[in-house]
Amino acid sequence: MESATIHANGLDISFLAEGPSDGPLALCLHGFPDTAHTWRYLLPQLASAGYRAVAPFLRGYAPTSVPSDLQVDLGTLALDACALHEALGGNGDAVLVGHDWGAMIAYGASAHEPDRWRKVVTAAVPPQRSMGERFFTFDQLRRSWYMFFFQTPLAEFAVGMDNYAFIDGLWRTWSPGYDFAWDTAEVKKSLGTPENLAAAIGYYRSMLTGPSDDPVAAAAQAAGDTTAPQPTLYLHGADDGCLGVDIIGPVADFLAPGSAVEIIEDAGHFLQVEQPERVGRLILDFLSN
Repeated sequence: MESATIHANGLDISFLAEGPSDGPLALCLHGFPDTAHTWRYLLPQLASAGYRAVAPFLRGYAPTSVPSDLQVDLGTLALDACALHEALGGNGDAVLVGHDWGAMIAYGASAHEPDRWRKVVTAAVPPQRSMGERFFTFDQLRRSWYMFFFQTPLAEFAVGMDNYAFIDGLWRTWSPGYDFAWDTAEVKKSLGTPENLAAAIGYYRSMLTGPSDDPVAAAAQAAGDTTAPQPTLYLHGADDGCLGVDIIGPVADFLAPGSAVEIIEDAGHFLQVEQPERVGRLILDFLSN
């Protein structure tokens, strides 16, 4: 698998890639606490179908640089995806794949600059409007306690304790029964400095501070609350311990015509590494139809 760095949206963004250089771009975006390595099964599957499959490390996740202005709001992240499309030579045949935070970024990028993307795949986080008030049930708030803890100045200290045991705990809880050791070792390397860790936690803090002062980034963030025009495949693990399948709501009602929703049995939050063959097959079938 190739690794390289490219300059996009004012940032040096590192990525993993596989597939022909002249193939249509398939941009795959990871979430938290995760890295581009989460796509290690999907990239070769996409490459075998002729795509130029690229998985960037999101801003703040080493080896991608930490932004000097510390901007990690959803609008800026969506602009990163669009800038990567441009820098990597994407065209209207490009597809966008996002998991967790990557899913939220995909909703914004695909709606803000729709001509860049032919189809979209998202996983583990549905459109916010689909969840609605369901997110605020007791059971889901208990699952999402970490989001509120991350608003405190104690978050970096707690996450970094005991060789980032906090990260192991999230993977253990969110994907029950999955052997996560290799994955979390990569996450710990990516977030191994105070600057990187603060940037990753900053994603959650930005959720409560409102949109960026940059009007373009603010527009991209607002676009994420609309229905993008592309057909979208939404995937969710039946055993997801982060965002319960019981609260995702009527997802298809908030996706464009031609979209589909699949619940992946025997998979938790990190379904793309828990059930890579099934997830890959669903994605390739959707993209080819």
